[in-house]
Amino acid sequence: MRQRFGVNAPRLSIRTHVAWYWRALGAVVVLSLSLVLAAWIYDSGRRFAGFHSEESSRQIEGLQAQLAELRAEAVRLRVMAGAGESAVQIERTAQQQLSQQVQLLELENARLKQDLAFFEGMLSPSGARDEGAVSINRLQVEAAGTPGKYRYRLLVVNNLPRQAKPFSGTLQLLLKVRVDDQDVMIEHPRLGDPGSQSISLEVRNFQRVEGEFSVSAAAVLKDVEVRILQDGVVRARQSVNP
Repeated sequence: MRQRFGVNAPRLSIRTHVAWYWRALGAVVVLSLSLVLAAWIYDSGRRFAGFHSEESSRQIEGLQAQLAELRAEAVRLRVMAGAGESAVQIERTAQQQLSQQVQLLELENARLKQDLAFFEGMLSPSGARDEGAVSINRLQVEAAGTPGKYRYRLLVVNNLPRQAKPFSGTLQLLLKVRVDDQDVMIEHPRLGDPGSQSISLEVRNFQRVEGEFSVSAAAVLKDVEVRILQDGVVRARQSVNP
């Protein structure tokens, strides 16, 4: 008894009794405050590190707008590049056509100069004409670009006196070609062939004659003889090797 109630008795502590639900409420409050504090710290850390959600959204929207502008600019540049290529192609084609026209005009000019020199020589007092009624001058035969196709031109001169009637006749070409190591003669146009149209001549002084003819692409043209006929009689002839 002395030990329990005496001077040497152990000390007693008196604690206020707290109901369990108050303790639970306090724990909930402390936990809520901890969660709020943790969220605040997390959000502050994101802001400090530059990962604010609203700011990131604005940056993403800005980048998307810039990307759309760049795509539109790329489309515009592609359209401009295509238009530029088309313009360059058109200009190149026009230059090629113009160059071809210039070459043709130069050839025509040279031919006209040659014809003029020939006419001047024929009209001069010392100019001599052939004895026949008609003659062939300046006969030319050249390839027309397509295999087997040729172009010819010549000048027919009426040697009769000026007061005489114009010379009337027809023109015929005799083609010598080599096919399979054999020489073949071809008439152009064919006499007596209803499908062939004759080349008529009505020459008062001079008449230029131009035309084309074709042979087999496998044939080799060796010689061309031009004939001028009147009433079935050959009045003039001339040959050329193309």
